[in-house]
Amino acid sequence: MSMLLSDELVQVRVRVRAPDVVFVKGVLEASEGLGAVLAEPRTPGLRGAGDGRDGGALVLVAPRSRAQELHELIEDLKRELGGGLWRDDVSVET
Repeated sequence: MSMLLSDELVQVRVRVRAPDVVFVKGVLEASEGLGAVLAEPRTPGLRGAGDGRDGGALVLVAPRSRAQELHELIEDLKRELGGGLWRDDVSVET
C-alpha cells in the first residue's frame, strides 16, 4: 500500500472492532478534510479472509501538514471507543 501513498502523506495503521469501522470513517470524514480511511488488505490464512479484507484493520492517512491533528483525533477516538482502537504501527512519530 505504501506505493500508493506519497511522501506528502502520513499514515497510521490502526485496528478497531469491526462494528466501529463505520464510526471511525464517519468521524474522519466529518473532520474538515483532515484525511482518509483506507482498508488494510487482509493477511492470507486469517479466519474469514475470503474477501481480502480484515474488518477492523485500517490505514488513516492525512497530509503531512496535518499530522498532529490526525494523531490528536486518534487519541480522541481511543477515548471514545473505550480502548477499542489501538495502533498497529508503533513506529509512527507523534
